[in-house]
Amino acid sequence: MAAQTATSANTHQAAKPDMKVFYACFIALVTTAFGFVLRAIVLPSWGHQFNLTQTQLGEISGVGLWPFAISIVLFSLIIDKIGYKTAMIFGVICHFTSTILTIFATGYWTLYIGTFIAALSAGTVEAVANPVVATMFPNDKVKWLSRLHAGWAGGLVLGGIMGLLLGESTGWEYKIALIFIPTVVYALITFFCKFPLNERVQAGVSYKEMLQEVGALGALIITALIVFQLGAVIGWSAPVSIVATLVIAAGFGLYTRSLGQPLFVIFLLIMIPLAITELGTDSWISGLMEPETEKIGIQAGWVLVYTSLIMLVLRFFAGPISHMASSPGLLALCSAIAIIGLYLLSVSSGVMVLVAATIYGIAKTFFWPTMLGMVSERFPKGGALTLNITGGLGMIAAGVIGAGILGFMQDRSIDKNIAKYDAANNTAIHSTYVTEKKTSVFGDYEGIDQTKLAAASTEEQGIVKTVQDGAKKEALQNVLVFPIVMFVSFVLLILYFRTKGGYKAITLKRQEEDIIKI
Repeated sequence: MAAQTATSANTHQAAKPDMKVFYACFIALVTTAFGFVLRAIVLPSWGHQFNLTQTQLGEISGVGLWPFAISIVLFSLIIDKIGYKTAMIFGVICHFTSTILTIFATGYWTLYIGTFIAALSAGTVEAVANPVVATMFPNDKVKWLSRLHAGWAGGLVLGGIMGLLLGESTGWEYKIALIFIPTVVYALITFFCKFPLNERVQAGVSYKEMLQEVGALGALIITALIVFQLGAVIGWSAPVSIVATLVIAAGFGLYTRSLGQPLFVIFLLIMIPLAITELGTDSWISGLMEPETEKIGIQAGWVLVYTSLIMLVLRFFAGPISHMASSPGLLALCSAIAIIGLYLLSVSSGVMVLVAATIYGIAKTFFWPTMLGMVSERFPKGGALTLNITGGLGMIAAGVIGAGILGFMQDRSIDKNIAKYDAANNTAIHSTYVTEKKTSVFGDYEGIDQTKLAAASTEEQGIVKTVQDGAKKEALQNVLVFPIVMFVSFVLLILYFRTKGGYKAITLKRQEEDIIKI
């Protein structure tokens, strides 16, 4: 009788969803995207005004992503207790706070903290949005999660256009202030919404059963990335991070008596290169494409806006597309297209940059929502937790590994190639301008002192710029390893599901996969 009641509740929820709830979630993602794209646009301005290295800029880009994992995981653990509306209100407060702190920033650390809080707000609203939309549309999750995440693409387009139209002469503070617009809108809609119970709660699946889907192995993966990144920021040693990670994962495993769903653990591992390919690259795309877009007379930010517009349109038509192929099949296809698109971006010049950007935009369209949809379809007992841990892991991977390593690779390439130029031409450019000794999670490096470079001769500035432009293309080529790993992984998943009779979504009523018990 309880199962029948749960099924009826689910059916009723799916038949008559309150679209105000969907719009609140949609615009919350628009707000998050505003913050992402506007920070990407003004990133070069921060570098010049506050004399920041490429790695420091990468760290600021990264902190706009990885704290997302902290808030999305923590809220997923308690969200069914405190309610979705409470979490959304917390997200509103964080969006306002981060925007104000960023506008009045005075240097690296104030920019870092403001961006950190922005990432917390992003994780909070997505901790609400993903499970709410999956619950509202239980029989068509990929389609509606794709439409939900069209809000991300739409925010990139709208925020990017507004920021770029203000022009390079407009102070970056005014561009960041645009974030207030969608924040106010989703705050007002949230106030009048009544959010549904999660499908897991409606079906009577216990809290412990939800945790068992993740298990010790799932907890180990997400905890390791969060703890090691916090350790890098706070300054505790690697042994401390290792011990803390193992203690948390072991405690989680002892409580749940579960190692977790093995397939879910595999999904988590694949989410790392997926997120780096999409968000890690997007966080740098304006800077990476600047050398080529200057040649055709457009601001580099338009590349991100253009690829996001492609993503916006295609995500709204994700329903028919998602029905043409299984989720792993669609993801394998997009991975192959991403390999082609990123390679072409790294070698193209002139208007061919727009052709390459088109291919890349098509590729990244279905990555995030299809991956989340696949997790929700295969592990509905995991409720908000499995869904949001996957998204959280993606964000922290994109922030810690993706955005950071792209900046680090550029600095190391610049360091190496300027030293080679000096050796070949008997100059002293390296010892004069590459003097910023820094440490990052990827190792030590030397960066260019922007203040000294600004006082250099036109000839020396031109030499350094040529080397910097080459480093940007080299970084894009290095990113190719991530979609290659994804492509191989999804092909192997397709073969695995064929041995099981093909890919099928699992409902709570007939979930059959066993959990590995400790």
